[in-house]
Amino acid sequence: MKRSFGAVAALAVLVLLAAAGSLAFGAVSIPPGEVAAVLVGRGGALQTQIVLYARLPRLCGCLLAGAALACAGVIIQGVLGNPLAAPNIIGVNSGAGLATAICCAAAPGAAGLTPIAAFLGALAGVMLVLFISERAGAARITLVLAGVAISGMFSAGIDAVVTFFPDALNGYTDFRIGGVRNLSMARLTPAFWVIAAALLIALSLSNELDLLLLGRETAQSLGLPVRGLRLVLLMLAAALAGAAVSFAGLLGFVGLLVPHIMRRLLGEESFVLLLSSALGGALLLTVCDLASRLIFAPFELPLGVVLSLAGGPFFIWLLLRQRRGGGV
Repeated sequence: MKRSFGAVAALAVLVLLAAAGSLAFGAVSIPPGEVAAVLVGRGGALQTQIVLYARLPRLCGCLLAGAALACAGVIIQGVLGNPLAAPNIIGVNSGAGLATAICCAAAPGAAGLTPIAAFLGALAGVMLVLFISERAGAARITLVLAGVAISGMFSAGIDAVVTFFPDALNGYTDFRIGGVRNLSMARLTPAFWVIAAALLIALSLSNELDLLLLGRETAQSLGLPVRGLRLVLLMLAAALAGAAVSFAGLLGFVGLLVPHIMRRLLGEESFVLLLSSALGGALLLTVCDLASRLIFAPFELPLGVVLSLAGGPFFIWLLLRQRRGGGV
């Protein structure tokens, strides 16, 4: 246990260092001392504009989206008993994206409704995949294929909405690829409260999630209301993924990469896994966003492209590993 919390503390330090780098470096580099001066209200006009109105909202978006998507991945993999499950793979992200597009088309001025719509879309995606996989069979590959099909249909729905309502999603390409450019703190605020509440509830249910991982029969024999608990946990995962999608778009692979890395480092205990995955997801997105700004500076790669370049090969490796192990 001491080792686990020591690793969590180390992750927290790495997140702080990455956050400092995110505020300091970019097309225009600002020395750390000047960044600190800006944060306490003593910086110059140009530095204040860059740090407070461009980089700080972007950093907060990375921290929130990374933590939310990683923890959603932990919950989905635990509830479905499938290490290949992740929000972007089984249609959760695309369901949230479709609901966000419909909300923006129907109520362009109601930005506060976007996280709610994204939650409902994400929940619809995860419940559809769960229903199809249970009807078709429990094989892991069945769930993945069902998720790919659902994700494809939801993505087609997003394209249809944008075709009929071209102004529904400003910066549609950025939304489809995923990224945190051009964010504001006002846009992040509704999603922040959703993510904070969902994370706290998920952490409070970590013991129940541990029991659920023992198997349906074992959990039921211990008096756990399995069906109701699975629904609550999937709703939390949908809230986390939906809130992230509402401002960061269809970012992929965070919910797959981070939980697997943290499991290999720290084991299966749900409380530690959720906490470390939240920090690991925040760290991953912050580092990838910084890399997207620096690799071809002053030009910038979309954050979703950097994530896909890292996550795609990892998913293929994981799929082949599961197949060799006879798990699909």
